[in-house]
Amino acid sequence: MECFQVIESGEGIEAAILRGLAAQGGLSGRTCSDRHPALVVVSPKAVLESRKLPRACRTVLVPGSGAESLRGLRAASAVSYGPSPKDSLTVSSREEDRMWASLQREVVTLEGRVVERQEFAVPLVRKGEEMTALAVVGALLLLGVPPQEMERGEVW
Repeated sequence: MECFQVIESGEGIEAAILRGLAAQGGLSGRTCSDRHPALVVVSPKAVLESRKLPRACRTVLVPGSGAESLRGLRAASAVSYGPSPKDSLTVSSREEDRMWASLQREVVTLEGRVVERQEFAVPLVRKGEEMTALAVVGALLLLGVPPQEMERGEVW
């Protein structure tokens, strides 16, 4: 059973998600599926490389610039991240060791909880990796990690 699948090209997104989930006590089995991942996370580099995606998932998290890469993927919902105001998750500002993530519209977690529009601080692990950080933050939000936990830096 897979709860989530990360399509990436060595960016370290899956490892960061797993660290974040471990800090929260892991995932509950309710979000898993026998037939396809509940969440597919697509990295910015994977979009550029036209990586193959699974045929179906419940939710896909994708860079806003990579929407065309979703052709052929059946998903009940899509959440975009990136620099555009049209993206669901963006960076509103940044400092040396943190950025402020801005959730532009409400999203529904895999467990069915609604996360309202808001801004919250996230520690940056590596400078210049805002898109990678947005992918990790978006995945953790969709997997049920509250923004307040990310603000405290307890998920990295």
